[in-house]
Amino acid sequence: MTKFASSFAAVAVVLSFTGIAVQAQEGPWLVRVRAVNLDSANKDSTGLGLSVNNRTIPEVDISYFVTPNIAAELILTYPQKHKLYSGSTEIGSLKHLPPTLSLQYHFSPTATFRPYVGAGLNYTNFSAVNFVPAVQTALEPTIKYNSVGLSLQVGADIHVAKNLYVNLDVKKVQIGTTVYSKGAEAGKFKVDPLLVGLGLGMRF
Repeated sequence: MTKFASSFAAVAVVLSFTGIAVQAQEGPWLVRVRAVNLDSANKDSTGLGLSVNNRTIPEVDISYFVTPNIAAELILTYPQKHKLYSGSTEIGSLKHLPPTLSLQYHFSPTATFRPYVGAGLNYTNFSAVNFVPAVQTALEPTIKYNSVGLSLQVGADIHVAKNLYVNLDVKKVQIGTTVYSKGAEAGKFKVDPLLVGLGLGMRF
């Protein structure tokens, strides 16, 4: 029994050093490019039935591995334009820029299939907010231009070649704004999108 325990410990040590060696060989940086489908929750308390259209957007993220299991991820894109609806009627448009910073835990950092979970903060800036003339004249609407919310994430990297990965990533992000009419608060509009992404990553 003692010999078995000693052998098991020796194998564990070897595998541990092998994992560290692989991690060191790959490098601490991982850059991914994804196509992300944005599916908005569209929760509105103004009574206007506000919503934005769903769409697929490009996304780039930069991850740094502090340890083999723990990484910090910064998600970036350029301002994305959305149509704004009241019920089924288009009433305007806006752009949003939603960088997100997350802390991730990677369960199997040296395996072929590498699942992870993450949590972080999203900051969204709304810009280029425009309403059709009839709505602008009747309601004089404005919105709060900044949003801060939580982000939850689950995903996996699949090792397909040296330093190259296929990535599947799912995030739920809190994004919302306050809507005003003639200077008075009319209610809250929460986009709170589900983001499903597929892409490629390079480790270096």
